[in-house]
Amino acid sequence: MSRPDLSDDARLAEYRAELRTVGRNQRLAGFALVILGAIAVWAAGYAGGAGPAVQWGGYAALAFGWALMLAAIFLRTRYHRRRMREEG
Repeated sequence: MSRPDLSDDARLAEYRAELRTVGRNQRLAGFALVILGAIAVWAAGYAGGAGPAVQWGGYAALAFGWALMLAAIFLRTRYHRRRMREEG
């Protein structure tokens, strides 16, 4: 892995596209869990006797979703730092 060439706009756009692919699956899964968790917390009031379980499941999905999104940010930052550190 060599240091990216950021000398012109086309190469910069190419590197940004490369960075967007790092941690993409984790970000998408985290986003989906956050949305599902928010819906579950909102729907807990309509769930009757299962309301508390649905609410806790929603909170768990929210927490795990945010953890995945933060992990994806960490992975992307680590990748970028490693690329910029390379001599090439």
